[in-house]
Amino acid sequence: MPEKRTIERAREDAREGKAPSTQAGEFVREEIHHVREGKHGVKNAKQAIAIGLSKARKAGVKLPAPPKGTASSQKESRRHRSTRRSRPSAKRSRARTRALKREGRSGASHRALSNQAKSAARRRSSSSRSRAARKAARTRSSRSR
Repeated sequence: MPEKRTIERAREDAREGKAPSTQAGEFVREEIHHVREGKHGVKNAKQAIAIGLSKARKAGVKLPAPPKGTASSQKESRRHRSTRRSRPSAKRSRARTRALKREGRSGASHRALSNQAKSAARRRSSSSRSRAARKAARTRSSRSR
């Protein structure tokens, strides 16, 4: 369950008309903080991001569905099969938490996140990166300039 502060930050972003990915970023940020403070671990930075995005979707952020073939997309399709959404059993919930607790903490390190960002950027075309940078410059607040 996301913290109240995180949900409030995401709602504030929505009110300001920011993109769903920006709103979801608040949940990802919270997840990275959880790993850093030792609440649980992750295999890698990608897993921390995936958990954050999943929480954002559950909180109502209008994000696209996860990519086909990934574990989270299969889980999401299973959830939509039955019309009534039932909570996962206590046993499953505990198992999930314990599995995460066994993972390492270095997945949320500055180096791991930096490598993840770089590899994600490398997969995009130069025009796509340039367009994103221009948009960022345009939407950046005048205070930070």
